[in-house]
Amino acid sequence: MIWGTTYLAISIALETIPPALVGAIRYMFAGGILIVLLRFTGERLPDLQRWLGLSLAAFLMVVLGNGGVIWAQQWIPSGITAVTLASTPFWMIGVEACLPGGERLTIRSVAGVLIGFAGIVVLVWPDLASGGASGGQFLLGMVSLQIACLGWALGSSYSRRHPRSDNAMMAAAGQMLSGGLMLLVVAAARGEFRDLTFTPRSLAAEAYLAAVGSLAGYSAYIYALKYLPVSVVSLYAYANPVIAVLLGTVLLAEPFGPRVIVATGTVLLGITVVRSGGGKS
Repeated sequence: MIWGTTYLAISIALETIPPALVGAIRYMFAGGILIVLLRFTGERLPDLQRWLGLSLAAFLMVVLGNGGVIWAQQWIPSGITAVTLASTPFWMIGVEACLPGGERLTIRSVAGVLIGFAGIVVLVWPDLASGGASGGQFLLGMVSLQIACLGWALGSSYSRRHPRSDNAMMAAAGQMLSGGLMLLVVAAARGEFRDLTFTPRSLAAEAYLAAVGSLAGYSAYIYALKYLPVSVVSLYAYANPVIAVLLGTVLLAEPFGPRVIVATGTVLLGITVVRSGGGKS
């Protein structure tokens, strides 16, 4: 439920904050605060080897995953972004099928993936076919979103395979802090600090992303990955697009019509087919 609202917040934050800094500020603050809170409860910091593992997961999920989403939302409305990212469970299924001990593909799961991606095609084809500068930017954004989906799927599978003795909250904190620092390096390399400004509106959106989207939402996701199968955790994809489309339409006047409705329904149908036919109970 929380993550469905973050697409709107990202669009608002991008009004004055460059993309890499949107992610860097969000995750550095959330990760730093959570580490301090955990230290007060007596939790030990990870050793060097664990930091390396957390940093790899952070690169996949925070830098590629969330960073790709923020980058794409420079050109793609928040609702369409969320519907496109609903294809993440399909990437998760593919990644799991390629890994030792992962859930095997079935005919029904493959059919569900094809249905889901058909919904994505319905959603994006008119914008891609329009051509021109806007069409090129839209295509760049869609490529960025699919890279984000793949990074998120790889990072989720990697995080799930961490030793179960690890503290899930410390793992989440370490990933957020590491990922935030990596995005800060990207922001510095791109010269984003020159273009950084804050308005009450963008600052409030960034604070919301840090406190609610990351500190609460990302931590909950990493915790769930530790104790639930990936196929169950990926159910968040049902709620995200519905919430994001409604908020984007009502608050940002984003486009909403039969195409968005049909595409959203088709993607969710694909997820339903996959869920009904794959994995162990």
